[in-house]
Amino acid sequence: MTTLRLHRRRRRPSALHLILLPLSLIMIAPLVWMVMVSFSTPAESRRFPPGLPSGLEWHNYADAWNDVPLGSWLYNSTVVSVVCVVGNIVLCSLAGYAFARIRFLGGRVAFLAILATLMVPFQIVMLPLLIMVREVGLSDTLGALIAPNLATAFGVFLMRQFFMTVPRELEEAARIDGAGRLRILAQVLLPLMRPTLATLAVLTFLQTWNDFLWPLIAIHSPGNMTVQIGLQSFQGSHTTNWPKLMAGTVLSQLPVLLVFFVAQRFFVRSIASVGIK
Repeated sequence: MTTLRLHRRRRRPSALHLILLPLSLIMIAPLVWMVMVSFSTPAESRRFPPGLPSGLEWHNYADAWNDVPLGSWLYNSTVVSVVCVVGNIVLCSLAGYAFARIRFLGGRVAFLAILATLMVPFQIVMLPLLIMVREVGLSDTLGALIAPNLATAFGVFLMRQFFMTVPRELEEAARIDGAGRLRILAQVLLPLMRPTLATLAVLTFLQTWNDFLWPLIAIHSPGNMTVQIGLQSFQGSHTTNWPKLMAGTVLSQLPVLLVFFVAQRFFVRSIASVGIK
């Protein structure tokens, strides 16, 4: 009875909902406007105040797909995002475990140095990074977008904070049974890491998929563009075809929404249980 009473009490509207509901409407308004414009005519997309379209112009989606190589750009974004997600999961997990569990000379200084890079704006390291990419022959390739994002300082920090919350007794028991560090990491800690790994995967995917500045200066060939760079082709010097641009933007956000909804349960659990210590 107590559990049922608590469940009913949690489902009742509270004063907090009076604040959250307007904030939710403000957050979702740009998405609704984007979908409305994607079904509008060019004249309807330029009117003010904006309103509902007179009809559903489905051909905007077909035109956005056929007028530009949108499928190729989506493929490039998928390849770059997936490889970066895998790289961050593997490399950040190993680095986080090392900083949390292995004592070595200069380890604390190295970890603080990695954390310090979070405060450096990307615009400062952008040109040196571009020169380095050109020197190793990765300019204007997908490798130029993948290599700098294979591991991030935030990923190392997130993984290290997770390993700090795991009791050492678990590893000591596995070590008594003869397991090495890699085996402990793979068979003991990995099952506990799923919410944290899902969080890192979602954040890395969102950051890589929506990145605009670095692909803008690192990629020149239309065939190697990601979808965020390719969408600017709908913008001209004097006019912009907003319905096609919004239709292409809706298509480009479908994979992002799919990834978020699939990993949402793990994402919320990780933020609620692991936290940032």
